Amino acid sequence: MFSKLVHPTTKSLKIIIVGNGKVGHTLTEQLSKEGNNITVIEKDASVIADLDAQFDIITIKGNGASYNTLKEAGVEDADLFIAVTGSDELNLLCCTIAKQFSKCAAIARVRTPDYSQEVAYLRDKLGLAMIINPELESAREMARILYLPTALQVNTFAHGQAEMIKFKIPEGNILDDMTIANLGKHVTHNILICGIERAGEVVIPSGAFVLKADDILYFVAKRDEARKFLKNIHIFTKQVKNTMIVGGGLSTYYLANELLHTGIDVHILESSFERCNELSTLLPDAVVINSDVSSQEGLLGAGLKDMEAFVPLTGIDEENILLTLFAKKVSKAKVITKINRINFSDVISDLDLGSVVYPKLITSEAIIAYARALRASRSSEIETLYHIFDSKAEAIEFRITEASPAVGKELKDLQLKKDLLIAFINRKGKIIIPSGSDTIEIGDTVMIVTTHTGFTEIRDILR
Repeated sequence: MFSKLVHPTTKSLKIIIVGNGKVGHTLTEQLSKEGNNITVIEKDASVIADLDAQFDIITIKGNGASYNTLKEAGVEDADLFIAVTGSDELNLLCCTIAKQFSKCAAIARVRTPDYSQEVAYLRDKLGLAMIINPELESAREMARILYLPTALQVNTFAHGQAEMIKFKIPEGNILDDMTIANLGKHVTHNILICGIERAGEVVIPSGAFVLKADDILYFVAKRDEARKFLKNIHIFTKQVKNTMIVGGGLSTYYLANELLHTGIDVHILESSFERCNELSTLLPDAVVINSDVSSQEGLLGAGLKDMEAFVPLTGIDEENILLTLFAKKVSKAKVITKINRINFSDVISDLDLGSVVYPKLITSEAIIAYARALRASRSSEIETLYHIFDSKAEAIEFRITEASPAVGKELKDLQLKKDLLIAFINRKGKIIIPSGSDTIEIGDTVMIVTTHTGFTEIRDILR
């Protein structure tokens, strides 16, 4: 059983989750761990048995669109209702019925492109708190990486005005053996290194920390400053000109669409002739090739060696991994590997897979952020949440809505918890890399990075 982390200053939520596939299971694990009361509705008896063995939750075998089933689950007094079955229509129907009998906030997973173009309309008309699309969100993350291919990961905050970038310090780089304090004095003070992983250990660093080659680090900066910093440390990067995508599913459609709109040439390899015809109609500017996606000869014949980026999106983790390793062997392409399962994240992190994207984590992070916001007082709200370093740390952006003990005092006077760093303050669109004399004010958004978990509001940063 997973133990619950009960937060002393916030209430537990009553949450109903319909469907327990990859995303549903991740949500069940994390939301239960954070001290919420979880009820899962699932049709598959074997899935129910596994859940009962792993978690301290309530499980109900049944149809999440049935009022009787929802009544048994206690929908009338639920705080949050999440529908993440494999069917968009069923998810929307479940949420609609739940909203008829409850004042709960409702979230639906919707993946079909037709529906994704109507998100605002559906959310408004159905009264949903959120509609989330894992394939679209992961495609956007992959596109951000291809715009800055030196990065292993690029996360955005402050509505895109600030970025948190993950990269590995190369051998012989000027950062090797440099303290963070000296970096600020001699290279730039416009970025903030907010997390470092070395030999599997994660550190929230002080100015005395000495950087080493092969360290994996996250830094935060304004978007233009991030690129200047990489140039200053002799890591030159520019947007890729072309990309090969393997597989023709929804993720491929969304990623190709993102890349084509920014002028990146896209080549798609897909084994189904019918799907190739569909993609050619949907993406007329892409080159669509009908080929055996697991054939080395087919990949080479399609021009893999000349590609600047390679993204396998077959839907099968093992195949994606093998395709990535082959691409790295025969080309200099920037590679992104999409992984659906996170059970073996420690093993995967030891492989040289380039940038690794987990769609179900992207989905669960958005929902977990919303759930924490529901639990919090009104002094602050969670805008954005990312799990980093294989969930060993969190990056959270809070919007400050009311006075609290963390507001109005110089940062040097705040009694901050250990293993925590204030990364930036966004004040009316101006990104401030904070010093000890800066303050947090009402109306700001504030990003913190910490190895603690479960923060729901800004006062949680204080001892």
